[in-house]
This record gives sequence, structure tokens and C-alpha cells, in this order.
Amino acid sequence: MKNYIETNKDRFFDELFSLLRIPSISSLEQNRPDMRACAERLVELLKEAGADEAAVYETDGHPVVFGQKTVSADAGTVLVYGHYDVQPVDPLELWASDPFEPEIRDGAIYARGANDDKGQLFMHIKAFEYMAREGLLRHNVKFIFEGEEEIGSPSLAKWAEKHKELLAADIILVSDTTMISEAVPSINCGMRGLSYVEVKVTGPDKDLHSGHYGGAVANPVNVLCDMISSLIDKDGHITVKGFYDDVVELSDEDRAKLSRAPFDIDEYKEFLDIKEVKGESGYTTLERTGIRPCLDVNGIWGGYIGEGAKTVLPSVAHAKISMRLVPNQDSETITRLFTEHFKEIAPDYVKVEVTPHHGGNGFLIPISSPAYQAASKAMAEVYGVEPVPSRGGGSIPILADLQKTLGIDPLLMGFGLERDTIHSPNESYLLKQLFAGMESIALFYKYYQN
Repeated sequence: MKNYIETNKDRFFDELFSLLRIPSISSLEQNRPDMRACAERLVELLKEAGADEAAVYETDGHPVVFGQKTVSADAGTVLVYGHYDVQPVDPLELWASDPFEPEIRDGAIYARGANDDKGQLFMHIKAFEYMAREGLLRHNVKFIFEGEEEIGSPSLAKWAEKHKELLAADIILVSDTTMISEAVPSINCGMRGLSYVEVKVTGPDKDLHSGHYGGAVANPVNVLCDMISSLIDKDGHITVKGFYDDVVELSDEDRAKLSRAPFDIDEYKEFLDIKEVKGESGYTTLERTGIRPCLDVNGIWGGYIGEGAKTVLPSVAHAKISMRLVPNQDSETITRLFTEHFKEIAPDYVKVEVTPHHGGNGFLIPISSPAYQAASKAMAEVYGVEPVPSRGGGSIPILADLQKTLGIDPLLMGFGLERDTIHSPNESYLLKQLFAGMESIALFYKYYQN
């Protein structure tokens, strides 16, 4: 495929940039028209690439794009999953260039969605285009691109259940993750689940003068900080009752296999500009982000945060909290346990509300599967080294739902790198990873026997 990429890369850039210029931010109502525009552009690209059919399908939320090409009724079928929605761009002032006007510099594309996930789903369209135009395609291929992954995929599970026959396949192929490094490729064998909640702590029924009432009435911000601090003990264990009940401890043998992944702790700390790491006692950094659950505050606010001073004792404090879950933990159960625990630890001088936002379960796939073996062989040919099996610390909750609904496993061939800073300002995607991804995906189709 190298020659095909070289011959067509200018066109590839034009097509990919046409996607990246659309501000398809699923969490913002003002961008709803952009969501549909992006979906419609993907339909055009699928048809141009060789799909027999492609269309926008309505859901309860943002639309789904579905397309397919049938080679033979007897051929195996690959279902390609991706998402076209992106994260908000704040803080905008930290971007070196317009997040929705893609630029190529230092060997990478800079734009919101360059990696997550427009750049990576685009690789699949182009690998498919190459296989179809060159007469090399031996599998039926279906595409499902959703517009709500960044907000927890609230509509896709219901839509997929309704369209099970349309989505029938042998494997779900996904590129929405990272690999260990350019030199050491990896394939995710599983991902963590997620429980995401918002908490509200209310004290007095109005903001109060901090001189008249300070020291006599509980400050909700102080109380919230104390409550949050109590959620994790000195050993990094989460104190929510029942939180670890369904966590499966890995054997020493399995932990040894995962430890094959190369990892330089000093390089890790230097990249993050930190002096030391912190986490659950008894586990390595890679284990903490792959095989263990965690709890983190994603945002916290309350009181006066404007310019200058305002001596106020706030009435309300808020926080958003995410819990990453390992396979076997159930998202709804964890959300319930957290809610019960958080209300139980609330002192009498405040009122507490917990609002669930979104979540989903994690999953694992066997490395002995034909799909994993095909992906491993393909990436080894492109990168010159056999990829390492790994576990992703992030979450794509909808994949567990699709796995259950369709009865097939997801395979995560991700080509992003930590340097790409997805979800943050200056998101980027290395050109060599973009092209290596296209080559690897094309070779996957060559080697996949089902």
C-alpha cells in the first residue's frame, strides 16, 4: 500500500481536513448542525471509497453513519467501528493554531480530532478504498461511525439492538486507542469501564458574608474537599464500600506477561513534568492504568472565582468524579455503591446530591483469536517488531455493549501515541502513524482468516 499512499496522499489530506474542519462537538447543543454535516461528509467518503451503500441513520441523539460493501454471501464480515464526535477545545488560548483549521507541522497533523477519532477512522476508509480498488478485498466490510462516543454513547446501544441483523459480523475492528510507542507497537486486549457522576454539596440556602458567618457555618467547598479526600486512603485504595467486590486479581503469571511491555519510569515522569508518580500500593504504573480501577476528580468548583476578591462563604460546591473500572465490575453497580457511600459520609450540616452522567463496562479479548493473530502479523510486518499485548486504561463503554448485543469481540488496533495529547489543546497525529495505520489495516484484511 505504500505506493498507493504516496500517489494519493495529497488527496488524503484534503479529505481528512474536510472532516477535521467540522466542529463536531457532541456535548454542545450549538454544534448540533455540525454533527449532521460531519455524518453526511462521512457518507460521501464511504461511497467514494467503494461502499455499495452508505447512509445517515437517526438515533435518539446524534446520527449514526452506516455503510457496507458485500464481496460474497460466503465471505467473513468485518465491522469497523469509529466515532466522528470530538471533545470541546477549551482552553482555546493554549492552542498554537486554530483547532478546526488543521495544520501540518513537525511531521504531524494538528487539529481537534486529528487522532481521536477522525484521523484513526479515516485510516480504515482509506485502507478499505485501497483493498477495494485494487481487487484485493476478500471480506465483507461494514462501517458504523457514531456521533456520541465522547458523551458516553447514550443512543448507540439501543440503535444497535434494533439493527442487529444489519450489523451482523465476525469481528469489530476499532482504531480509537494508543500504542506503547512508535518503536514498540501494541494491541489492546481489553479496556477499562467507566462510572461518571456529578456531586453537589449544599450548605446554607444562600451565599453568606465570610466575616459574619465564617467559622460558625460549614463551608460546602471545605466539606466537599474533605469528603473527596476520604474516598482514597493512604495506600491508594478506594474506600467506597463494596467497590472491589468484583475485581479479579491477576495471577503472577498474567502480571509477568503484561510486564513485557517496555516502560521507562524516568521518561514517563519527564514527559509529564512530575517528580514522582502516585497510585495504588503494590502495583506498577502500567498495572495501575491497565488492570486496576481508579477514582479521580475531573472538575471541582464553588464560590467566587472571578477577578479580584469577594469575601463570600458559598452556598453550594460541585465536583465531577470519574471511576475507571476493570472487567467484571458493573458500571451501574459501582454508581449505586458510590452514591450510597457519598451520601452516608456526608455530615449533617450539608445536603448531598449525586447525579449519574454516563458509564459502561470494560472487556477483555483472547490473544489466541484469529483476529488478534492477524493484527499482530500485520503490525509486525509494518513496524518490524511483534506488537506487545496490552490493556488500555481508558474506556470505550459502547464496545462492551456491542460485544454483548452482537455476540462478537472487538479488536483494538490503535495507532495513537501519548504525545498526541488527545482531549487537550494541540491534539495531533503523526503522519507516519497515520500511514502505518493504513498499511497495517490493509494487511489485517490480508491475514485475517475467519
